[in-house]
Amino acid sequence: MIETEKLQKVLARAGLGSRRELETWIEAGRVSVNGNVATLGDRVGPEDTLRVDGRIIKVKAEEDIVQRVIMYHKPAGEVCSRNDPEGRATVFDNLPRLNGLRWVQVGRLDLNTTGLLLFTTDGELAHRLMHPSNGFVREYAVRVRGDLTAEKRQAMLDGVLLEDGVSKFESIDDAGGAEEGANHWYKVTLVGGKYREVRRLFQSQDLEVARLMRVRFGDLRLPPQLRQGRWMDLDETQIKSLIERVELKGKKYTGLYGRARLRHQRNGSKPPRKGRRGPYRR
Repeated sequence: MIETEKLQKVLARAGLGSRRELETWIEAGRVSVNGNVATLGDRVGPEDTLRVDGRIIKVKAEEDIVQRVIMYHKPAGEVCSRNDPEGRATVFDNLPRLNGLRWVQVGRLDLNTTGLLLFTTDGELAHRLMHPSNGFVREYAVRVRGDLTAEKRQAMLDGVLLEDGVSKFESIDDAGGAEEGANHWYKVTLVGGKYREVRRLFQSQDLEVARLMRVRFGDLRLPPQLRQGRWMDLDETQIKSLIERVELKGKKYTGLYGRARLRHQRNGSKPPRKGRRGPYRR
């Protein structure tokens, strides 16, 4: 019996986007299977011919996918989309170019929020990193205007009913600032990533967020050396840890040196250093 997989999962693995994004493509009629317009729920096998916007998509086996994951330090003023109708800068503008692959972002930050964003060439990995069931903790540094009383702090720890459900912080720690409470810094953590969740939680307590910066995603912290608008490859150990956390198996990954690194490791030697400029890129 031929094994089949969900269509959006196969397309995500090809690096075309996240599962959620690809589901909208299928609903819009942009995807076909063996010449027929695809529908949500379709399953495909290795012998099927897939097209997106009329272009044939080459589907690789799961074990043949070469993954790459980068951290990006998002500045304020960049939008988290590939193309902005208003012509504003996007988070994709400063990312490294890819040959035959596509960057998929892991979650989003709003226009005025800065800090850590993850991108990967594997849409399936991106989907699992974003899925709430995997419980990745996000940590933010937030500067707040207003008096955060003990009652307001406890309310945000217990849970607040927002427009899209109950949200809460896992922790709220003092990070310094004016004693009166104006422009005071806090470190907050939460699981999940609803739209403008940090800002809306503070707004529910009549507090204004003046600045917001994501500093951690799971075990990955924003390196202090990584300046705004620059990116850095995760090394093999970090990628392997992410893969194990979301229970993806049999994957390959590039680390800092791509396939060359893997070849040299198999030969028992170190990767070449010629032309290396370090992991921090612009």
